[in-house]
Amino acid sequence: MATYKEILGTAVQNFSSDPPSPDTGQVWYNSTAGQFKYKDVITAGAWATGGNTNVGRGDGAGFGTQTASLFVGGSGPTQPPTTFFAINESYNGTTWTELADLNTARQACNGRGNNTAGLVFGGQGPGSGPPFAYVGDTENWNGSSWTELNNLNTARGLMGASGATNTSALAFGGAIFPVPSSLFADNESWNGTSWTELNNLNTARRSLAGAGTQTAALAFGGVAAPGVVANTETWNGTSWTEVNDLNGATNNGLAGAGLNTAALAFGGGQPASTRTESWNGTSWTSLNSLSVGRIGTMGSGTQSAALNFGGEPFSTVTEEWNAPFSGTETITTTT
Repeated sequence: MATYKEILGTAVQNFSSDPPSPDTGQVWYNSTAGQFKYKDVITAGAWATGGNTNVGRGDGAGFGTQTASLFVGGSGPTQPPTTFFAINESYNGTTWTELADLNTARQACNGRGNNTAGLVFGGQGPGSGPPFAYVGDTENWNGSSWTELNNLNTARGLMGASGATNTSALAFGGAIFPVPSSLFADNESWNGTSWTELNNLNTARRSLAGAGTQTAALAFGGVAAPGVVANTETWNGTSWTEVNDLNGATNNGLAGAGLNTAALAFGGGQPASTRTESWNGTSWTSLNSLSVGRIGTMGSGTQSAALNFGGEPFSTVTEEWNAPFSGTETITTTT
């Protein structure tokens, strides 16, 4: 059997610490750690199957991390008539568990936070409006129950959202029906107590996705007055700026995850799309597709570790995104 030196023309080098810029595939010995190490090869990111949700539904609110997410509200079979859900499920990285329901059943809502401290706002549910009632209702999740808080200033559904916590969120865009729908460019900021109107999106639209924080957000895709759009806008805490478009215009439950400089867009469409795109702060790049295309789907997590769940046709499917890896691996430990 050929040795490492015979193959590469050099022996494994001995370092007191890891070299600062090893070549991909390089092997070395870290004498301080007593370990052989190598620089791993970059592999393509991909979606893998996660644990199914308990109730198949779409058009709900999804937020959190890949291993600590909530899936709240939504709608389900059959449509029409629509069944509106108050169901709340929590994901721990392996399985979904049903927890206490929302106070107000609804679909087309949005939210931010995680599975122990969440916020859900807006949406549409059964009521006197033709055909549905739109709500500005805001509810806070403390890990065990929901509490009603101050409403959005403008009741609507199908919004984009950003924000890191349940006390710091942004809600933008959205619509109310019946057709022709009223499209909104409205942008509201949540401080843990109330919503405040801020500068609007440049393009009014519904069914868009969002990523980022309350003061550094990204809005992308959706349906505007001309139809389905690929528009992307960034928010700096004061105003929205048009930047490079998605590679493909996408609507109907396009999901997003990550930051306004490192985001992931996936799903949605009409018909259902499996497209996945990555944002680097300047432009979008197409990546490996979802296994199952769904409209009205939800997303959470980060650009490198995202979660996709639910959607229509009222799916229980969950998929986990794991980004490319390029780093140092330990292959042997000596004592």
